[in-house]
Amino acid sequence: MTQPCAIITGAARGIGLATTDLFLADGWRVVMVDRDADALFAEAGKRNADALPILCDVSDAEAVTAMVAETDAWAGRIDALVNNAGVAEFGPIAECDTAMWRRVLATNLDGVFFCSQTAAPHLAKTRGAIVNIASISGLRASTLRVAYGTSKAAVIHLTKQQAAEYGESGVRANVVCPGPVRTKLAMAVHTQEIIDAYHDAIPLNRYGSEREIAEVIAFLCSRKASYVTGQVIAADGGFESTGVGLPALRQSAQT
Repeated sequence: MTQPCAIITGAARGIGLATTDLFLADGWRVVMVDRDADALFAEAGKRNADALPILCDVSDAEAVTAMVAETDAWAGRIDALVNNAGVAEFGPIAECDTAMWRRVLATNLDGVFFCSQTAAPHLAKTRGAIVNIASISGLRASTLRVAYGTSKAAVIHLTKQQAAEYGESGVRANVVCPGPVRTKLAMAVHTQEIIDAYHDAIPLNRYGSEREIAEVIAFLCSRKASYVTGQVIAADGGFESTGVGLPALRQSAQT
């Protein structure tokens, strides 16, 4: 009962899986939550007994209630909640129908709300932390991602609402906005032209890694961040800070 426990949603791959491994290495127990049963149980089977896989669709409020109850029964406490589960569907605004809009918002926004609201009483007992995963797309607009970008912008504001209210119970809430990350999916769909354009626009001249995002998440969940709440952390190599015109300015400076 003294070993800290974290719930990580979207834990079967990518940033969620990298965060799981970092928490396990730091001595935490981790509840790995995902709706992809095959991937979830395959990855959990590679980890030690401190990792518990729970199949759950975070857009289903009843399923979330059951997941949090199972976590409490297993660990006896909840010290951190990482709301990482998300979906991305891209396309022009004119082609974003009601079904697409609801699919994206249901997971990316509703899921964060359901998980946080249900876990909050348990987090209050441990004076724990919520870390929501938004995106650089929630901070700066881009084409073809009206539902995705809007959902992530809403997560940023929801986090501030959580910080304002849950702070009374000693619970901290922060949001991480990853920039381009070198995931298997990104590398499969990004053309060389897109990769080169991102490298030009990012001051650090590269994509981030899943582990680099996980390190930020782990810090915000730790006691080292005990006075940090309501903050928006763009883990993006400087992408959001530079705005428009950076590549041309850099080229001019180099010449």
